[in-house]
Amino acid sequence: MNSTRNIYCVGRNYVMQANKSNNEFLTSPLVFTKPTHALTEAKGQEIILPGECGSVYFEAELVIRIGRLYETGIKVDELVDGLAIGIDFTLSDLQNELKKKGYPWLLAKGFPNSAVLSELMQFPGVEACKKVNFALVKNGEQVQLGNIQHMLFDLQIIIDFIARHFGLGEGDIIFTGAPEGAGPVTDGDHLSLLWGEQIVGSCTIKLS
Repeated sequence: MNSTRNIYCVGRNYVMQANKSNNEFLTSPLVFTKPTHALTEAKGQEIILPGECGSVYFEAELVIRIGRLYETGIKVDELVDGLAIGIDFTLSDLQNELKKKGYPWLLAKGFPNSAVLSELMQFPGVEACKKVNFALVKNGEQVQLGNIQHMLFDLQIIIDFIARHFGLGEGDIIFTGAPEGAGPVTDGDHLSLLWGEQIVGSCTIKLS
């Protein structure tokens, strides 16, 4: 993670989540960024999140790492060298206030420890990823389950879009969107990140 350059995130990218939303249907990926200070690895430790700004929501996502400079026409399997399961934490109440005012989301999305990653695994290829689910378990109960087959915008579309509009190179990571089931955390919650049946990261929440 020390070599991470940019953190890109994709919002509202799962079919079921979009169907349950009152938001306008997207025709291109909704992309935002987080500062690198938001990044931390889930190694079983306590992770401190701001508790004075209202509800803090979790969103589990498949995360990819870019292994080389993007070139037009390059395929996902040629470009991506790493895979992780991540949590995009959001100050939900603050985000709603910012949306009402038409302001950017950064204050609600970019705080320290708001981008949590499991261990980084070797990327097995797009087709192999479609055969494996990812999940988030909170206090022993599965609360989110996702598979990239259910994305509105697939990995190739996401990568091409980000590269065209923002640039994409070695060390960049992309949070590719969360399936339904996102919800609030409370002080002391234990979160586990799963790739298939394997726990690849965990943490305990401390609200301060």
